[in-house]
Amino acid sequence: MLGRHFGMDWLRVGAFGLLIFYHIGLVFVHWGYHAKTAHPIEWIAVPLQAVNAWRLPLLFLVSGYASRAIFVGDKRPGRFIWSRTKRLIPPLLFGVIVIVPVQPWIELTTQHGYGRDFLRFWVDDYFRFGKISGIVLPTWAHLWFVGYLWIYTGALAFLLAVLPARAMSAIERGLGWLLSGPMILVLPMALLIGNWAWIFPGAFETHGFFDDWAVNRVYFGMFLFGFLLRESEPIWRAIRRWWRWAGVLALCGYAVVASIEITYLGPPIPSRTTWFCFGVARAVQSWGAIIALIGIADRYWNHDHPQRKMLTEAVFPFYLVHQSIIVFVAGALLQFGLPPLAEFGIILVATITGCWVFYRAGREIGWMRPLIGLRTRAFRPRAAI
Repeated sequence: MLGRHFGMDWLRVGAFGLLIFYHIGLVFVHWGYHAKTAHPIEWIAVPLQAVNAWRLPLLFLVSGYASRAIFVGDKRPGRFIWSRTKRLIPPLLFGVIVIVPVQPWIELTTQHGYGRDFLRFWVDDYFRFGKISGIVLPTWAHLWFVGYLWIYTGALAFLLAVLPARAMSAIERGLGWLLSGPMILVLPMALLIGNWAWIFPGAFETHGFFDDWAVNRVYFGMFLFGFLLRESEPIWRAIRRWWRWAGVLALCGYAVVASIEITYLGPPIPSRTTWFCFGVARAVQSWGAIIALIGIADRYWNHDHPQRKMLTEAVFPFYLVHQSIIVFVAGALLQFGLPPLAEFGIILVATITGCWVFYRAGREIGWMRPLIGLRTRAFRPRAAI
């Protein structure tokens, strides 16, 4: 066991924090999103592509890493999946029922001419288990990540239950040997190229899981890699040796991705050959950035801070509520016709403030803590007077 790695904690906090800026950016770009500005800015797609290739794979990787820390405390697969179920399912259900509904309502009212107020939508239409203007209701929206994470955790727990401990140790040693040295870059990058170069963009993410195998292969693989990484000294040695080269590859991949994005800003779809090049470059950028960021976290961020514990706790509540705040505020601002910079500033301040209030208030309400992804507090009997 390698012990707690504070750099991975900071990487998790940074990755989820970056998600807030990314989702605000989606309001202004030409890509589909629940809320859109009246003044789209095509070039915003270029900086968004700097993180689009690796943001979600990295989130699943750090989730796998954290899952290993939970598992090593008990090493019983049943207890492991039960602990993750208690942590993930209540927030997912609470989010789908209470937090998420404002997102499809804003999308319907601002993009599809839907005329009902939010309360009537929530009571009469949201739970119809059907579609309105092509939007499936109810929906888990951005909380698909939590659902996928729980499913991946269940699959991992099943593997841990059916495979003998000796077999698991042999597999881990074999993977540690296979991914040592420069193979830490070559092999995963080749697998990503095999996945993305041939199917991208023909198979977009659906977030429906059962029809989302193009990304399930990537995200589940990243989750398993994170689980493996925490206990694998050979892989850590390889990352420490090669993370700078990974950063160079990531920049080269992004240069190709950005040049294609700049050339084809907006709706036109380029040729299949262009998409193939885009998929290869995206795969190189994705894995290169992930290894480079892990290397940076290990080299420069592996130290504690008084605010680390609070920030790592706040990540999940922030994630649960941030997109609903972004979408609601962006939808509400449409009527004012503000310039994009003012819109961005208002959405950013409102989102950070709203997330902070949601977390600080929720953590103090005992029954609400498990609904926002926090552990229940241990009961402390009052001292006798």
